Amino acid sequence: MRFNCQVTDLVNALSTVSRALAVRSTLQVLEGVLVESCPEGLRLTCTDLALGIETSIPAQVTQEGRVVLPGRLFGEIIRKLPGGSVEISVNDRYAATIRCQSSRTTLAGMNPVEYPELPQVEGGSRVTMQQKTLRDMVQKTCFAIATDETRPILTGCLMEIEGQEVRMVALDGFRLAMRRADLPEPAGAPVQAVVGGKMLSELAKVLSEEDASVELHIGRTHLVADMGATRVVTRLLEGEYIRYRQILPTEWQTRIQVRCADLGNAIDRASLIAREGKNNLVRFHIEGDTLTLTSNAELGDVQEQMSILTEGKDMEIAFNVRYVSDVLKVLGEESVCMRFNSNVSPCVICPPEGEDYLYLVLPVRVFAS
Repeated sequence: MRFNCQVTDLVNALSTVSRALAVRSTLQVLEGVLVESCPEGLRLTCTDLALGIETSIPAQVTQEGRVVLPGRLFGEIIRKLPGGSVEISVNDRYAATIRCQSSRTTLAGMNPVEYPELPQVEGGSRVTMQQKTLRDMVQKTCFAIATDETRPILTGCLMEIEGQEVRMVALDGFRLAMRRADLPEPAGAPVQAVVGGKMLSELAKVLSEEDASVELHIGRTHLVADMGATRVVTRLLEGEYIRYRQILPTEWQTRIQVRCADLGNAIDRASLIAREGKNNLVRFHIEGDTLTLTSNAELGDVQEQMSILTEGKDMEIAFNVRYVSDVLKVLGEESVCMRFNSNVSPCVICPPEGEDYLYLVLPVRVFAS
């Protein structure tokens, strides 16, 4: 095998596919990157059997072939090359010679015959959406995915597609995050799939923030995200997801509208004291059109006041400060609504208008001292 390509193209391709590179695998071949000639030039593939990523780049191939090269070391070698064009040749013992300007490196490769092919998804449903929309949906829900492995299904994010709407839902038992978006065209049959949190996070890093589209092909056991030159394949989690719609409050006793910047800054300052306490608590006291935040610990206390728009009853409620802070960090909105029923019922965080997102945060029961 022999080919020439641009160092920058190869660096970018390796950066993309290495997100699926296996670490300390019982199968040594999975710690490598599959390099093979293809009609587009050169194709690179990595997989850890749960996640697979392949991408193609332009290359001048003078001798077709394929080889598995040690992923981590190959990536480091290419990143440190001086730039311009790189020539790589592979002999019949799978040893690669890498030449770039005055640099020459040899690297022992492996026989590609044992490298697993990425799964093919047969049947299922296909939808197309903007890459930046999918990236935004992942970023605004993934933080609420459970990290506790005792309920494996909650370590993933639920993707629902019905009609011309797609929803992503994550929950960990203390909070829920939901983001919805409209599709350019109606989907076929309704789809429900649970994608692992780690897999989604890696997919989001591959997705572009530009107006490019991505085609999602959702089968019974795998999801494929096709972005043209790059394809991501991930295994779906097995099991039935929690019926989250049943736990979403439909009524409220108190509703406030507050500026995100004001609330976020106040939460940040209150968290400095809250994290020194035993329960990491911040208390919300709603009275008229004023919201007062307080947090207390042995080392001190903090009080923050801000103006709000209020409907309904006065309210006092306490939260783990991190659960509220996590929501505010991903919103990027000018203002937000918070809806309450009682000091022991979940709080709903949603936009002042529309239904693009919804967050549910469980309060902490506190007793008056």
